[in-house]
Amino acid sequence: MREWWGCYLLSLPSLLSVSAFTLKMGLLKVGVPQPWDKSKKNLNYVREAGVRQFISTYNRVKDLKGDELMWGDEIEYGIFVLDAQNKKIRLSLRAKDVMDNLNEKEEIHSYENEGCNWVPEYGAWMIEATPRRPYSGYSSDLLRVERNMRLRRKRLLTELKENEVAPTVAVFPLLGALGDDGSVPPTKIGGPVTESEYIGDGIINPHPRFAALSANIRKRRGEKVNIRVPLFHDTNTPEYANRDGFTPGSCCGDDRLLLWRFGKGDVSREKYGNEFVIVGCSNTETEFNDDGEPVTLEKWLVNVDCVGCKGLFYRSEPGVIVPDADWPRNGDIVVGCEVPDVPGWVRLRNGYYLPMESDDGEIKFLHRVSTKTHAKNQQKEALGSETPLFRGSMDKTAFDAGNIKVALEKAVLELADGADDQLSIVRPAIHMDAMAFGMGCCCLQITFQATDIDESRFLYDQLAVMAPILMALTASTPVLRGRLADTDCRWGIISECVDDRRPGERGRKGGPDPDSEVAGKGYRRLYKSRYDSISTFLYQGASSDENQMNNRILNVYNDIPVPIDEDKYRELRGAGIDPLLSQHIAHIFVRDPLVIFDGAVEEVDDETQTEHFESIQSTNWQSVRWKPPPPRSGPNDPHIGWRTEFRSMEIQLTDFENAAFTTFVTLLNRVILTFDLNLYIPLSRVDANMQRAHGRDAAVRGKFFFRRHLAPLEKGDDGYGEQYASMFSSSGGSSLETGPLPTISSMEDLSATDASSGNSDANGVSEKRRVAPNASGGTEENSYEEMTLAEIMVGKGDYFPGLIPLVHAYLDYIQCDSVTLERVSQYLDFIEKRATGQLVTPATWIRNFIRSHEDYKFDSVVSDSIAYDLMVACQEIGEGKRHVPELLGDIKIKPIAASGAYTSKMDSRRANNAQIVDLLARYAERKQKVGDRRPSSSNRVLKTSSIARLDLD
Repeated sequence: MREWWGCYLLSLPSLLSVSAFTLKMGLLKVGVPQPWDKSKKNLNYVREAGVRQFISTYNRVKDLKGDELMWGDEIEYGIFVLDAQNKKIRLSLRAKDVMDNLNEKEEIHSYENEGCNWVPEYGAWMIEATPRRPYSGYSSDLLRVERNMRLRRKRLLTELKENEVAPTVAVFPLLGALGDDGSVPPTKIGGPVTESEYIGDGIINPHPRFAALSANIRKRRGEKVNIRVPLFHDTNTPEYANRDGFTPGSCCGDDRLLLWRFGKGDVSREKYGNEFVIVGCSNTETEFNDDGEPVTLEKWLVNVDCVGCKGLFYRSEPGVIVPDADWPRNGDIVVGCEVPDVPGWVRLRNGYYLPMESDDGEIKFLHRVSTKTHAKNQQKEALGSETPLFRGSMDKTAFDAGNIKVALEKAVLELADGADDQLSIVRPAIHMDAMAFGMGCCCLQITFQATDIDESRFLYDQLAVMAPILMALTASTPVLRGRLADTDCRWGIISECVDDRRPGERGRKGGPDPDSEVAGKGYRRLYKSRYDSISTFLYQGASSDENQMNNRILNVYNDIPVPIDEDKYRELRGAGIDPLLSQHIAHIFVRDPLVIFDGAVEEVDDETQTEHFESIQSTNWQSVRWKPPPPRSGPNDPHIGWRTEFRSMEIQLTDFENAAFTTFVTLLNRVILTFDLNLYIPLSRVDANMQRAHGRDAAVRGKFFFRRHLAPLEKGDDGYGEQYASMFSSSGGSSLETGPLPTISSMEDLSATDASSGNSDANGVSEKRRVAPNASGGTEENSYEEMTLAEIMVGKGDYFPGLIPLVHAYLDYIQCDSVTLERVSQYLDFIEKRATGQLVTPATWIRNFIRSHEDYKFDSVVSDSIAYDLMVACQEIGEGKRHVPELLGDIKIKPIAASGAYTSKMDSRRANNAQIVDLLARYAERKQKVGDRRPSSSNRVLKTSSIARLDLD
């Protein structure tokens, strides 16, 4: 993603050129990238300088407060060439020329109130566009979103040739399936940058940064990237023909989704090669180990039976203690599986390890219990001592051995008969081997400016929980390399296409010798690709409890391993940065910079520039990105505050759909802040949701972990509401069946945290939010459950109101104007219908289109003619020329054409006589024809409804 707020520069009176803008932002700087072998010598300097630059920036802007909401979206487009005679479609590699022409026109028309900004993307056929002027915090600006998206599509049409189209699709369906004939002009397969078997280097954007990224990812990894996506099983799919036990459809049955664990495929590749991948099923107690193999999870009760011992330290691997992570106490239930090759150890679901007993076998730590057992430990928030093996109680009277004994006696041992063999499923795969297969995907992203640093961090956490939910709702990627996939989303493809981890970093034995020049010497265990979901929540919160340890990170939710650079962490802490933010920065700095430019290493000023920080920050492509304010080079530069970027959504076929989801996410973050809501669930469950969101038809068939109560739990609550009445129960519920919305009075009661009540600070931040998400003495284990997207969006029972009713309540609360409310209500109704299955996702529509095409052989192959008709249909849908009720219901897209893309100047230059005579003759003829057709005055009817119709252009 480009630095969205940079496009605001283009609206300043002192207009900067696009090249100057890209130079300023440091992401697409003009220069010569260093070859990998040369840049390796500078990796350590850039990492260290990047941290120094962050500390300098933090000290400069940490106290900024009071910024207004400003926000914007970005949409990526692909340009394609149609061959109508032969029914073929190919990549058009002239995106740079199109972009340059469009930006020249934007400068000419910079006086217009609404405009666009065009920037390059990874592919030579791709272009990215944002609004030139950010949207404001007023509700009327919600109407600008779709209007500006339509303007971008309209202006892009002005630069396309007659045989070119630019539909908003996530991926070119034949990318990598056409050999040397995949683009116009043709490009030869392979090349020194990608060394790909399927695509040529010539389809990469000519800007030197993109080729350098591709080559350096491959060189750092030590081999080409390896992407394998489960292949859709249709009636005649040849890969399934000679394999016993395969039946068409899902391998998991109708009630379960196939689970593709991207980034965990090393073992399956070693065993089965590039043409197969191991998968599992979603709604089982089955997950995957580091080798990508399915395991059945079990539960253990923690009880360290020694005087004064209160619990255990986590281990990052057997024998390696993690002293800073929140640790399991006696009475806690942990979930995991025994490590087969290391007896006596359990690998937990969160990625950490625990010993089952002491080294001498005298003290038992973990007791296997029923999978139905839940923890009843009310002492989890108490802090222990620093004993290296066990945790000692600070207050021994708080340790209730009786409760532990009762819990042990009640925990019935119910072992499973063994892992279900059908869960270890080998499936034929679609294989890809280059960065272009992922970074060639198009998406929809949104960036928000927060009022201050705390709000930006709080939103980061909340939006991270929503990332897989919105990804499933917007799924639009069912075709890859000319084959139908058994997945619906792009995320895992991109994750694997930029995975530069070496074998040791992926947990594999062997590989190259340790290299002192790369981060962690190339052997630090990294659990995720640099393109993945987040690994740590960011909001530190505050507590008035004097018994709480100052600056302690509460990891009730940060329950997955977070690899960090320990030296960087100590440096950040020494600079006065709180532990959670220090952990976040030290975590992203376990990666190496991927592109270093000549003359921009030690020459960069760490006190006034952030180029080295951004070189690593911008290549940690996580589901949410936290952005500090960039430095200002002069007094006329605009002020840019703390920002949070939401990155998981898939691109939609129409501007209506893209605007609907953009508006929904924007309103949801206002709801969270205004109504003091809390979406926290453990990050291990967020990661599980990210896996589930990829499943075919996950939007209607999947279940996702989501929080049961949207406000912080009261003291002592166990998560089931036994000591905490839902704030929504008084509204009569908002279940899918009954449907009543929460009343505005209940919303006002919920938001009554103004300064006069004594429950909020001078900035309007409530005590509940400042201590979120933890309730002192409470447990969060039962605070979430599995829900369908319909339940998440519309509501469940009388305890969970649903996100859409909450947005409606917020619009009522702010007294949204009627014109805006009318269109936003259409957006919300559309999203509700998609969540409940009344409307399909683009992924489902595309798969159905292909399977119903007359040329489809039910072999999971997308032919030239099918791809041609599909892309033409997508273009017509986006331009309002084709209505598809299963996608949009009753919503009709107003047709879009190139005409009127720019305003016309009322010119006073003298027209010559010939022009005047010709114009008069033509309009005299037109007047005569109109007069012949004009009805009598008695038959004229005024259609008042057209007056009230919303004009989106």
